Amino acid sequence: MDSTFIIEKSVVILVVFGVTMLMAMYSTWAERKVAAYLQDRVGPNRAGWGGLFQPLADGLKLFAKEEFAPNTPNQFLFRVGPGIAMATALMTSAVIPWGDRLHLFGRDILLQATDINVGILYIFGIVSVGVYGIMIGGWASNNKFSLIGAIRAASQMVSYEVAMGLSIVALLMMTGTLSLKEISEQQAGMNWNVFYQPISFLIFLICAFAETNRTPFDLAECETELIGGYHTEYSSMRMGFYLFAEYANMFISSTILAVLFFGGYNYPGMSWVAENWGVNLANIIGIGALFVKLCGFIFFYMWVRWTIPRFRYDQLMHLGWRILIPLSIINIMITGVVILRGEIFAYLGW
Repeated sequence: MDSTFIIEKSVVILVVFGVTMLMAMYSTWAERKVAAYLQDRVGPNRAGWGGLFQPLADGLKLFAKEEFAPNTPNQFLFRVGPGIAMATALMTSAVIPWGDRLHLFGRDILLQATDINVGILYIFGIVSVGVYGIMIGGWASNNKFSLIGAIRAASQMVSYEVAMGLSIVALLMMTGTLSLKEISEQQAGMNWNVFYQPISFLIFLICAFAETNRTPFDLAECETELIGGYHTEYSSMRMGFYLFAEYANMFISSTILAVLFFGGYNYPGMSWVAENWGVNLANIIGIGALFVKLCGFIFFYMWVRWTIPRFRYDQLMHLGWRILIPLSIINIMITGVVILRGEIFAYLGW
């Protein structure tokens, strides 16, 4: 492993980290603007043109606020909780292919921090660890409302991870790989997986809302019942970590949806652009195409938040265990039958 490779990967990791933080920061601004538009208001318009500096003002406010801590014997865990939530939110971006590759300085630079052949398993593993940040923070707060919110978050995320995992099984049966890079390459042009696995896409989308604790699945921080949920006792930047982790998860989940089902960085005519205008320009346009797709999903997250009311907790569990899981199992069976039928016909030469 040469030093150039290490520098190359370090730059890619730093750029991905910076873009994730920037998108998480300005998602708070976009959320307010979308909410204002849907409610016929103006939204942030004081800090900078159109309120563009509002996220910076919010971050400065969180840094400057005095930090309070509850009288709890678990001070260490109280401080570690937000860090776990933020770290796991950022780690999932390591295996996402943001583009194909750029040819610079005589080298082909892969626009991905690391391309491992079990990328989807890595994402599910990190996501399953993320619940510990919420659970530890809620339990260590020594507050009954925080504890109830943490229990809700844990049970909700564990429940919907089952349906999410089963929805991906049908997709993996079709693609035959766990690598996000290979899944993206298989969707060149408009050969998107959403056309072949619409049920998997729908189940994954619903579970993504639940995993990110977004409305209508935000029972863990339900203000009308739990004051603020698992982060009730947090203030200053530790509360900011929880809020940033939610928006970072929303950004990453939108990117994963675009990669798995909507072709990722692929777009119609990409090969023509590469042949006539160069590979670098084709891949730069591909990065832009990926961001257009994921921004569409981020807008959808925000649209749903200000449109659909919050579920009751029993409705949330009923949807997860009695509707989504059986539906995903049926989808796996249908996919298996279709694949087996195609192999039989191919064997018979039909």
